[in-house]
Amino acid sequence: MYGKAFAPEYQGALTALSVNSSLVDVLAAGTEQLAAAERSGQRGEAARSGLAVAEAHRRLGQVREADRAWKASYRAARAAGDTAAMAWALWSGGTLARQRGAFPLAWRLLGLAAELGERGGDIVVRGYSLAGLAETGRIQGDYEAVARLHEQLLAEARKRGEARHTVWALEGIAQIHRNRGSYDTAYAMFEEAAVIAAGADDRRGHAWALRGLADIVSVRDRDPERALGLLSEAEESCRAMNLSSALAYNHKMRGNVLYRDGRYAEARDLYEQALAEFRAMSEPRGEALSRLGLAKSLARLGRDSAETAAELADLARVLEHIGLRHAREMVTRAQDELGVTVEVVK
Repeated sequence: MYGKAFAPEYQGALTALSVNSSLVDVLAAGTEQLAAAERSGQRGEAARSGLAVAEAHRRLGQVREADRAWKASYRAARAAGDTAAMAWALWSGGTLARQRGAFPLAWRLLGLAAELGERGGDIVVRGYSLAGLAETGRIQGDYEAVARLHEQLLAEARKRGEARHTVWALEGIAQIHRNRGSYDTAYAMFEEAAVIAAGADDRRGHAWALRGLADIVSVRDRDPERALGLLSEAEESCRAMNLSSALAYNHKMRGNVLYRDGRYAEARDLYEQALAEFRAMSEPRGEALSRLGLAKSLARLGRDSAETAAELADLARVLEHIGLRHAREMVTRAQDELGVTVEVVK
């Protein structure tokens, strides 16, 4: 039913690159091809090779370089009159904006990308851009607004037999179910995503699915060792492909598993590691979630309650500012769990 996963963001002379190519290799190949295209005045090729450069930088956590690269790709595409390439550049920029926690900008860029994709007749970039909008809403906790779009995109991906997008949609819907407490449904969807990703040789999608399964196994089944085993398997793929952000989220989830098992000192160390990784790549959502886990772990290890309350108050303010509704609710639950009072200072 599903073919082998492919990476449509690797275009032009870079179409031979695999979805599983190391990001270091993608960056090297993209940079070389971009320079060649610019020397020969091939603006369309410069736009498409520049897209791969932007995506490699983004996934490696190199925010400034990614920002420069997607904007250069857009300018080259506009100069070439290539509407679809313009859409892809905007998609990359919107995805980067979401990664940086700039949600209003992400909504604007991804919406423009979807419009240009439709105008340029590129259904793939249109689909990726709509998926980006859905993921942005999901991350912000606006489930009612985006659940239907997730389902629509899943149906379209299944119809086309597009493994990578099917996996993405399954994981997004599964995460919504997990956050609502429907663990059995979430597990089944993460499990299906893992099977499809493995069959399509989509190591990135498979790693995210394993992370989701580990979370459910830890919460629902209270089986920390199995959860840690799943995370170790996922980490192998993250390291092989240099997936900096996915690896940091893997470490943060490992901290969650250890915390739930009462292994607070080990959890503290993992949260500190993840926090440093997220700060290095300027990813505020991951940073805030790691700070939350760290605050809870330190409280369990005897930190002064006033210090814990102050930390949670600051986190609540940060999450209100970013616009992460679900994460803000997690701070409230931490307040109740630890018996501290949080006053949000806006």
